[in-house]
Amino acid sequence: MSIFNDDFGDPLYRPGVGMMILNEENKIFVGQRRDTKEPAWQMPQGGIGPHEETDQAMLRELEEEIGTRNIEIIVKSKAWYKYDLPTEIAKRLWGGKFKGQKQIWYALRFHGEDKEININTYRPEFCAWKWVGKAELLELIIPFKRHLYEQVLEDLWGYVIKKQ
Repeated sequence: MSIFNDDFGDPLYRPGVGMMILNEENKIFVGQRRDTKEPAWQMPQGGIGPHEETDQAMLRELEEEIGTRNIEIIVKSKAWYKYDLPTEIAKRLWGGKFKGQKQIWYALRFHGEDKEININTYRPEFCAWKWVGKAELLELIIPFKRHLYEQVLEDLWGYVIKKQ
């Protein structure tokens, strides 16, 4: 079955991957989006190409957004998660083709040093980054993604703790 016609069966959701990257202290990586004036912190995420597997897309997006692949996969979600974009954003993003995203999420352990993280990549998406705890993540995140992040944390956090 194609990822472009999967669980949700709705072609109006762009297929993508999301990455909950954790350091050795279980702090979560967040980046401040470069394309907005308001604070818009998020975990790295990105689209899946037409002939790309989810693992390939995750590694590519990881390198494109934070400049390193020095990670270990803790767990990959079995289910697709989705979120709707606010109407005004959906109209201008991706040529207005999609009303939101459906994503496979990964919990990843970062094994490098902070100096390895480089957000000034070829096409930078973030203008700043930091490590945050779970509670701060949910406070920082833009409201239309909050429910998604709550689901991802609820479903994947247990694997993070077991892996320590």
